[in-house]
Amino acid sequence: MRPKANKTLNMKLLVVAVLAAFFILFVLRSNFSNSTQNLSPRSSQASPLSVPKSSTDCSLSCTKLPPSISQTLIHYATSTITPQQTLKEISVSARILEKHSPCNFLVFGLGHDSLMWSTLNHGGRTVFLEEDEAWIEQIRRRFPTLESYHVTYDSKVNEADNLLEVGQGQECTAVADPRFSMCQLALKGLPSFVYDTKWDVIMVDAPTGYYDEAPGRMTAIYTAGMMARNKEDGETHVFVHDVNRVVEDKFSKAFLCEKYMIQQEGRIRHFQIPSHRDDLGRPFCPM
Repeated sequence: MRPKANKTLNMKLLVVAVLAAFFILFVLRSNFSNSTQNLSPRSSQASPLSVPKSSTDCSLSCTKLPPSISQTLIHYATSTITPQQTLKEISVSARILEKHSPCNFLVFGLGHDSLMWSTLNHGGRTVFLEEDEAWIEQIRRRFPTLESYHVTYDSKVNEADNLLEVGQGQECTAVADPRFSMCQLALKGLPSFVYDTKWDVIMVDAPTGYYDEAPGRMTAIYTAGMMARNKEDGETHVFVHDVNRVVEDKFSKAFLCEKYMIQQEGRIRHFQIPSHRDDLGRPFCPM
């Protein structure tokens, strides 16, 4: 999730525009709600020359900018570093968050875009899982409101082919809580609340996975899919970034399933995975 080089000024302005649009929608929704609550039969029959109280009393109609949104807008407007995803890629996830927020949003990775994701889920819970402890401390000093946890990954990119084969076994296709799974791909060392929470949206954008000896995203992708299937009910939106790379491409297709894929935009894929707990006979991937 951390870019390897600074992006252009245009990209920075586009990110700020996305956040500004989100805020405008937030204000319009709040004002509409207030105006609806304050409307009465008597006020609807008022003289055309009368001035509604809401036009002179801001407390009835104005929505103060939440501090978290203020901080985000200022940060991205003044920062020389912008998120790694393109505007089109960001928009895929942003549309889902606009529809479902406030919601439970789990992100594998902590980076320069984390403040943006947390803000787009304003009022919900956004949790970041990161393998680099030093990076976590650096981000916490800058943005103490972000909720992040350290995790470890035992598998490396050069083990991907073997793990892809292992993942076809019955112990990996059986729906189960990942922490109790017998599958080698299941992440078992995450904070306990991660397994107990009903996640509405999950994004896999970590670990790094860009060279053979680096931790790969095989287990993160598999675990995200299993969490979605093992959820008590409903559907989970799962996003995988960097699908231009071999591991992300093969593992997202194999364990999130091509027929659950809703959209691909650039390097990001969007999957919508239903709960399998209400039908344990359902195949791991649709036929």
